[in-house]
Amino acid sequence: MKAKLLILCMAVSLALGAAAVAGDKTADEAAAKAAEDAAWKKEPAYGKTLKIGYNGGLCLGTFGIAQLKGFYAAEGLKTEVVRMAGDSSGQTNALGTGKVDVSGDHIATMLVPTVNGVRVKFTTGIHTGCKSLYVLGKSDIKSTKDLVGKTVAIPDGIGGSDHNIAMRFFNHDKIDPRTVKFKPVEAGVAVLAMQNGELQGAVLGDQFAKKFLDDGTLRIVRSLTFDDDFKKEACCIHAVGADFYEANPITVKKLTRAHEAASKWMTENPEEAVKILQENKWASGDPKLVLEIFKTYNFMISDDLTAATLRSTIDDYKTFGLIKKDKDTEDLMKQIWIPVMADESK
Repeated sequence: MKAKLLILCMAVSLALGAAAVAGDKTADEAAAKAAEDAAWKKEPAYGKTLKIGYNGGLCLGTFGIAQLKGFYAAEGLKTEVVRMAGDSSGQTNALGTGKVDVSGDHIATMLVPTVNGVRVKFTTGIHTGCKSLYVLGKSDIKSTKDLVGKTVAIPDGIGGSDHNIAMRFFNHDKIDPRTVKFKPVEAGVAVLAMQNGELQGAVLGDQFAKKFLDDGTLRIVRSLTFDDDFKKEACCIHAVGADFYEANPITVKKLTRAHEAASKWMTENPEEAVKILQENKWASGDPKLVLEIFKTYNFMISDDLTAATLRSTIDDYKTFGLIKKDKDTEDLMKQIWIPVMADESK
């Protein structure tokens, strides 16, 4: 009987201890939130409508979802989605000049101008994927080595993400990118140009190329999405203006937290996410194919992997001259990378 009473007392004691720990944790979280909110109310952006730079697209769909599903609102933020005019550098320039407060794009698009002085900070990764180097399905080209001296299409132009991604593909395979000819050709024209013999390869978005891949028209020879040396890397990145961050660090944390909540929701609800994006004309194409591509992206990429991607990309770019070799990688990381959610796991 005494033994049973002892066991019962121990069980009660453990339960009370666990409850006390849980209570302390809840109290600590409440205190931390109160302190954060108090600091937030002192920031210049508090209470203002923030501009979310988003031109649509599956890759950056987290911005649209965060807006429509109320994840920004849940953080107490007032937000509006703003379309940005211009070329693939539009997001970077809009952030650097304060035309929008938060946006995102390919690391391959944003990294060089940011390193070179455009006032932008990266706060978290968006997803893995989403471009590959394609050749004709019946082509004799089996690897990047077979493209030396050949012409490869880069739809968004010299210095754009397609060009920079292509150069990384060749660089990883120990091939000097200067031995390949790169030509700006729109994605819709590139496939026909390959069939006509004008081009031998093209860097294309996997969503665009999916139907051509499925019917055998195209074949992948190198990929951000599927190759072991790239598939865990962040493709697109979440960014804010540096001046905006310095004046509003709590606001930036809230924006990033809302983005990560949207990432989690999209991962758990892919069908509904694709439906919402297509209904709002932020994604197009056959819903089944779009969903298949969507599921190849990892929207829950960690900050550690994102930081590793930035370091690897910087080092690659130094190898073939996009970034000056004498620039220290870690100094550049301090300049561009602020993982504001480091204390809150993804």
